[in-house]
Amino acid sequence: MPVYEIPRVYHFKVEFLDVIGVVENDVRFQDVSGLTAELGIEEVIEGGENRFSHRLPSRAKYSNLVLKRGMLIDSGLIQWFKNAIENFQFMPTTVLVKLLDQDHEPMITWSFEKAWPVKWAISDLKATENAIAVETIELAYQYFRRT
Repeated sequence: MPVYEIPRVYHFKVEFLDVIGVVENDVRFQDVSGLTAELGIEEVIEGGENRFSHRLPSRAKYSNLVLKRGMLIDSGLIQWFKNAIENFQFMPTTVLVKLLDQDHEPMITWSFEKAWPVKWAISDLKATENAIAVETIELAYQYFRRT
């Protein structure tokens, strides 16, 4: 009988393909969310049938990929972001999110195709707390697939 390992969600890696200037610290994230896909539903009303409408599947919808990390002062990834937000120069890329096993090998990889930045935020600055600054990076993309 095969033994199945249940993946742990705390050991993962994020990679940005084709983004110039991204270094090792650029891809160290504490939180990845937004790995969500759902089918849309189109309702078709049939003449003479008042009890129900036909519900048919439509295109898939994807939420934005949200990445959180301690803020970096000098970052190639943030430069990619600034080019998009401040200069409106978009360079879509593929983003890989890899769930790793105990040997640091990928168990599951999600590939986010033609991703581009849509939002950057920093945590609130509070003089009464001794916390690190956390930046949130939000990416839109065309679709993702599990490989």
